[in-house]
Amino acid sequence: MRFHPAPGEDVYQGLLTLLGELTPVVEALPPDAAFADVRGALRYFGRDAAGLAEIVRVRALARYGVDCTVGVAANPLLARMAAQEAQEPGAPASRGGRSGGRSGGGSGGRSGQAAGSVRTVPGDPDAVAAFLARKPPIALPGVGPATARTLSAYGLDSAARIAAAPLSTLQRILGAATARRVHAWARGIDPAPVTPNAPARAMGAEHRFRHDELDPVRRRRALLTLADGLGVRLRTSGQVAAAISLTVRYADRSTTTRSRTLTEPTAHTPALTAAAYALHDALGLQRARVRSVALRFEGLMDAELASHQLTFDPADEKSRRLEAAADRARARFGISAVRPAGFLDVA
Repeated sequence: MRFHPAPGEDVYQGLLTLLGELTPVVEALPPDAAFADVRGALRYFGRDAAGLAEIVRVRALARYGVDCTVGVAANPLLARMAAQEAQEPGAPASRGGRSGGRSGGGSGGRSGQAAGSVRTVPGDPDAVAAFLARKPPIALPGVGPATARTLSAYGLDSAARIAAAPLSTLQRILGAATARRVHAWARGIDPAPVTPNAPARAMGAEHRFRHDELDPVRRRRALLTLADGLGVRLRTSGQVAAAISLTVRYADRSTTTRSRTLTEPTAHTPALTAAAYALHDALGLQRARVRSVALRFEGLMDAELASHQLTFDPADEKSRRLEAAADRARARFGISAVRPAGFLDVA
């Protein structure tokens, strides 16, 4: 299940509470998605999973002005793919067939669609095979652009062909562990359960480009802009972040997410920006058509509780003094009073 427009943190918490009114088995996928296992609620509410999804949509709109795109299927993998398909323009909302009772949504679809919908994948094997048959490898959650290119180079350019390929062949191409996972995904098999959790204390922001962006320099400028804005929010709230994650959305609606733990918890913009750049450069995107980039800072804690390793570096000390002075200027004259030289205007 994916909410749009993307909610703020408080609204997101309210939406998770709304899901909790139907089932206690809710897995938060911040900042704008969640899985819910509703098998235990079907008999109580006297509705199928698609019917419960419609209840969620009505309540979310009524209480928070947020719509939902929902995929209903027998496991999280299929639910994620169904939600992604439902987000595509002109995609029909399907309500028929058996359902395993899990409803969920996944990354890979943009959250800016004008209206939500419900897409159901029936639970019988033939229906699952038909749903997956023409999906390209990149449509399988967990398959990134590099793996998809490798598979396509061997003629395995659809889920049906991957499912029909001998596992031994896939193992020679991808390695044993990855081959087993991809082979199972191509057949619609996902043993991962919906695990109830609470979203970690985190904050994030996204930059959507006006056009699919090929220029790595502009992508880095966008990351600088995001890191600077989030750094200000961290320092204003007296917090530091222990980890950072980067999500890149491509023109074909696929996504790549990479995370790393910071050397030490920090709210220092140059350190946050350097970590974001490192994650971006490690992707080796080259000529990839990027639709948006998003940064998320996780493991937030009070700045007073975090330790800082002294470097005795005059340049670092000067940078921190300048940052403190810039924060004072922002507090007095507004957030746009001081900006980095490479700041990228929000699209």
